[in-house]
Amino acid sequence: MASLLALFSSVLWGSADFFGGYLTKKHKALAVTAASQVFGLILGVALVLISGNFISPNLNWNGYVIPGILGSISGFIGLVLFYQGLATGSMGVISSIGSLGALIPVTVAFIKGERPTIFQISGMVIALLGAFCASGPEFRKGTSLKPIAFGVGAMISFGLALTFMAQGAKVSSLLTMTTMRLFSVLVSFLIALALRNFGNFKLSDLHYLIFMGSADFLANFFLGIATTKGLVSIAMVLGSLVPITTALMAYKLLHERLHKVQYLGIALAIAGVALTSIA
Repeated sequence: MASLLALFSSVLWGSADFFGGYLTKKHKALAVTAASQVFGLILGVALVLISGNFISPNLNWNGYVIPGILGSISGFIGLVLFYQGLATGSMGVISSIGSLGALIPVTVAFIKGERPTIFQISGMVIALLGAFCASGPEFRKGTSLKPIAFGVGAMISFGLALTFMAQGAKVSSLLTMTTMRLFSVLVSFLIALALRNFGNFKLSDLHYLIFMGSADFLANFFLGIATTKGLVSIAMVLGSLVPITTALMAYKLLHERLHKVQYLGIALAIAGVALTSIA
């Protein structure tokens, strides 16, 4: 169950990233991130009201508010850096580095005492390598430092966000995600007021923003649940197989050719997922 939820999260994130890359070619990365998260917040509030799943907030590390706020800051910065990097046109650089963000929560899980089997550890390593290869790494002589910097920044920010998310999910994945979106939307609104720029989106962009915000929220939500149903380390690795979905969507919708290294990455990811299922 945990593995399926984590894999579904990676599909949702990959889909959101695909359309995010499309929109950031027309609009500022900050505006795209902020606008999409408004719809994530709307979905989160609706789910809280429908489910009646509300727990009084408390301002300590073992609640969902503090992890939610910290996760919001980290995740928001990560998305801005990631989309800004995609806007440079160096998708292979940004995606490959960003896919390694799971290393941070995996390391934290190990420090806290998680001990996967040798098969599971092998599977996680192979799956992460598969995600890296599936993103179509494009590192070559003369590669600009700018996309690399964006990629490293996004990787660290995503890794921290996942770590905070897993902490809050111990209390409630839904409330943690909703707190994350509430705080990020408030910050976005203040930034938009300061810049006097709300993105200048067109009606034709609306369905992309709704999908991105909803998919990103649900990906976080399902991955949060996955971390409470099994090993955090395995859930984080399986949830990081985002580049595979993005690559397949580009192949199917944009008719982009997959490189040999991407086929290798997909094969490695499948093998890695299979190994993680061996207890």
